Amino acid sequence: MSAPHLTLASASPRRRDLLARLSILPDAVTPAEIDETPLKDERPRDYALRMGRKKALAVAAPGFVLAGDTVVAAGRRILPKTEEENEARDCLKLLSGRRHVVLSSVILRAPDGSSRERLNENVVRFKNLSREEIDGYIASDEWRGKAGGYAIQGQAEALIQWMKGSHSGVMGLPLYETRALLKAAGFDIA
Repeated sequence: MSAPHLTLASASPRRRDLLARLSILPDAVTPAEIDETPLKDERPRDYALRMGRKKALAVAAPGFVLAGDTVVAAGRRILPKTEEENEARDCLKLLSGRRHVVLSSVILRAPDGSSRERLNENVVRFKNLSREEIDGYIASDEWRGKAGGYAIQGQAEALIQWMKGSHSGVMGLPLYETRALLKAAGFDIA
């Protein structure tokens, strides 16, 4: 029996690398092109799930479609995927010395259109960041396109005082939840 066809609805190389840790290589990688603007007064959890669902629905592909979204939130405030240096700097200043939540949704759409989903929640605390530490991180350019202006798998990991939750979830694809969804759908996972 052949493995089910799987399309990863993501442009993120991190999600592909994380999926490979489960010995799963997608048959196709098709980034979902959607509007990622939060709705007025939308809560971070609702936003993370809505974005994951929209991405799963936006990709027309045979077989299964795996999608997800990662959201960094300070309180009810959804932080942007930073594209400009000033955005990243503002996020790092806001997160300095305080806890924040990183939510990662995982949606698996089946060939019949049904879907299964999980939401992974993590709490992360940055140390009090000096201006020099923020400047150094900005110079790394790792922040570009990252929710909340940082990537835990890079230099920012040395700035995190503590974390409660899933390291892979903060990276963008919570492996425990992803494995459970794929296994329940019939993927051969050890």
